[in-house]
Amino acid sequence: MREIHHWIDGKEYKGTSGRFSDVFNPATGEVQARLALATKAELDHAVARAAEAQVAWGATNPQRRARVMMAFVQLINRDMDQLAEVLSSEHGKTFPDAKGDIQRGLEVIEFCIGAPHLLKGEFTDSAGPGIDMYSMRQPLGVVAGITPFNFPAMIPLWKMGPALSAGNAMILKPSERDPSVPLMLAKLLQEAGLPDGVLQVVNGDKETVDAILDSPVIQAVGFVGSTPIAQYIYERAAQTGKRAQCFGGAKNHMIIMPDADLDQAADALVGAGYGAAGERCMAISVAVPVGEKTADALIEKLVPRIEKLKVGPWTAGNDVDYGPVVTKAAKENILRLVQTGVDQGAELVIDGRDFNLQGYENGFFVGPHLFDRVTPDMDIYKQEIFGPVLSTVRAASYEEAIGLAMSHEYGNGTAIYTRDGDTARDFASRINIGMVGINVPIPVPLAYHTFGGWKKSGFGDLNQHGPDAFRFYTRTKTVTARWPSGIKEGGEFNFKAMD
Repeated sequence: MREIHHWIDGKEYKGTSGRFSDVFNPATGEVQARLALATKAELDHAVARAAEAQVAWGATNPQRRARVMMAFVQLINRDMDQLAEVLSSEHGKTFPDAKGDIQRGLEVIEFCIGAPHLLKGEFTDSAGPGIDMYSMRQPLGVVAGITPFNFPAMIPLWKMGPALSAGNAMILKPSERDPSVPLMLAKLLQEAGLPDGVLQVVNGDKETVDAILDSPVIQAVGFVGSTPIAQYIYERAAQTGKRAQCFGGAKNHMIIMPDADLDQAADALVGAGYGAAGERCMAISVAVPVGEKTADALIEKLVPRIEKLKVGPWTAGNDVDYGPVVTKAAKENILRLVQTGVDQGAELVIDGRDFNLQGYENGFFVGPHLFDRVTPDMDIYKQEIFGPVLSTVRAASYEEAIGLAMSHEYGNGTAIYTRDGDTARDFASRINIGMVGINVPIPVPLAYHTFGGWKKSGFGDLNQHGPDAFRFYTRTKTVTARWPSGIKEGGEFNFKAMD
């Protein structure tokens, strides 16, 4: 059985815990590797070595650090297909989707090439008589990233790119479900010129996470995952004086107005609702058509599109629409929630519970589901399903529709489909959700803007990537300097106000 190890001080580190986690092939249900889980002592060792390596890295010219990112971009492009194949084999997503996962992370690394500009401070000449004032953005030291299974390339790249470009060392704790790609990225960074020890990849479970949160050396932690864990990490990080940006769950609504292009809206819903088997924090899981006529017409257009979806392993070709979910437990939870929806009175228009893929009976495949006449009191509306399940909640008016999205506890992403500019502008202005799409189903910002949800979808003051990332991974130091003439004539002992 293949074993997957840690990456510490620029080389593979086997570890000594004797504890392992199984890494599955989601398409077959078979165990394909064993992942070594770190002890607290091993995590502390990685942190100590990172702290030593960070001193020289933090003192390196920002432009030289940016050149490492430039080389890193070239190497990721060189190995794109290899990375995508490994990603698909451990996560289950289709090969084109795996390449998209890597590409969206790569775009953040490209943005980080501009780090020298983003790290510039401010300067005020002659703030007082003979006095200049300036600020510097300096790295925090050692920081940590705890990343999820659903984007095993993108989110680690979102974390490591800004953190390293700003001069920090990073401890990366990737998901134990699909850990190989983060380790491959660490090796590529070494090839790109990153000094050993500046990026440490430490695999583990809750024991490792708690060791990260308790470490007095680690100054900040970034997390993406479920809301309960995001809140736990945020609260515990605050107790130990760390900065934290923690992103949790979602229940993203798409409002479809009566004037919308329903073919366009239906196509968008199918892609946004079922792509990656619904395992995206920006997936659209709730469709809100306004008016009964709109709802009936939308369902009529959705059904044939959903029935044509091709579900299969990534090896079946690029025309596969989505693959398996990541684990057997995830599949069971999705089917449990589907049954809850039926029991609570929702209309199951498309029932994928009996889906079975010949030759892959033990895989973690879930057929597509479509619910209609879902109400806000149902569990399938309140909870994040994280699977190929689309719920339709009918609204009588625009105000009712926008009220649904605004009153939900999650606030990650949302969208509206309409031809009316006034409605679109009102929606964008009023909605209390972090990322908004107008005739765009999954409004993930590009790398030079910031990504982050509101309400229980995000904990912390600063978002991922874009300028916010460099603010998060640096602290500001302000210097007041005085070079008066006659300074050698003697000192002054009274505090003197500026003229």
